[in-house]
Amino acid sequence: MIPTLTDGVVTLRAHRPDDVTGVFEQSQDPDSQRWTTIPVPYATSDAEFFIGELMPRGWADDSEWGFVIEAEGRYAGSASLRNEGNGRGEIGYGSHPWARGTGYVERGLRLLLEWGFEEKGLHTVIWWAHVGNWASRRLAWKIGFTVEGTVRKWQPQRGELRDAWVGTLLRDDPREPSSTWLDNPVVVGDGVRLRPFTEADVPRVAEGIGDADTQFWLSFFPRGFDEEDGRRYVEQVTERLATNHTVTWAWCTEDDDLLLGAVGLHRISGGEPEIGYWTHPDARGRRLTATAARLAVDHGFEVLELPRLSGFAATGNSASWKVLERLGMRRIGVQREATHTGDGAPADLVGYDLLRAEWADQRSTPTPSTDSAAPTSAGDR
Repeated sequence: MIPTLTDGVVTLRAHRPDDVTGVFEQSQDPDSQRWTTIPVPYATSDAEFFIGELMPRGWADDSEWGFVIEAEGRYAGSASLRNEGNGRGEIGYGSHPWARGTGYVERGLRLLLEWGFEEKGLHTVIWWAHVGNWASRRLAWKIGFTVEGTVRKWQPQRGELRDAWVGTLLRDDPREPSSTWLDNPVVVGDGVRLRPFTEADVPRVAEGIGDADTQFWLSFFPRGFDEEDGRRYVEQVTERLATNHTVTWAWCTEDDDLLLGAVGLHRISGGEPEIGYWTHPDARGRRLTATAARLAVDHGFEVLELPRLSGFAATGNSASWKVLERLGMRRIGVQREATHTGDGAPADLVGYDLLRAEWADQRSTPTPSTDSAAPTSAGDR
């Protein structure tokens, strides 16, 4: 007998023939096809097989306990626990597009997990997702899963093996995040807007970091930076948010979404927060980089309540260290041959810092921002 579970808002129940339409619609969705192993193309007969044969078979042989997630009287998605034996289960879930962002799937998974631990005697539940499936990873994080790492070429999908994230939740683990996922809010001021990166930014990232000046001063980036490197950069931005390491914004003007550079607050959880930035060639000479950096610094001190920020720039990179000085940062010393330029030559790093109390003293009278090239500070490493 398949149980019905509810929290008063969401109900988990057995699949019914009238769910075929919802399953079919969900399986036409590009995100569902991108991140799952459903057949592509997906036909109505595939939905009928899933509901009429596959799910009942799992209950009959005790191999998989699958439910419909229902909310507002509608099909909202599916969720299941695969029985791996010895008190182990694997969670799987998918959302109908209409239900995304409503919190209904999260509610359904909480019901499912409690039932699995209490009624099925599970001790450990494992979660898998293709690398890049941030919606799944964030949901797993919210309900208490610990992301254990990345397994290369592990998950099969339509003839290829894909890299996969893996996480676990134990019976006694809290059903809440075990780590901090940093916010990446939109911040606007003085004609500049800081915003999260999107896939559409990849070509501009490749242009900005692939530029000759940036390649010279940002020697820690790959030489010959291309769009594939840009895509990895955007992925890393999200990874660093998810691991409480760095908030990195794309920045643009207030009236245009075109990426003009990046600014980040690095190593937030490591005790030595540092500002870093790079500028697309289109933005140089427009007096914008210091404005973007100022917005980031203000967020760091006023929202994140950081006690101190540091910044570094190679001694020859005057455009970059002038931005740091326009932020009111104080020069604290030089690290000899602490970096190297794009041609392999050693270079000294000029160090700066700024205290939260000092920022509070100056924030009511902002310093005009006038930068020229400003390819980077060392914090982007």
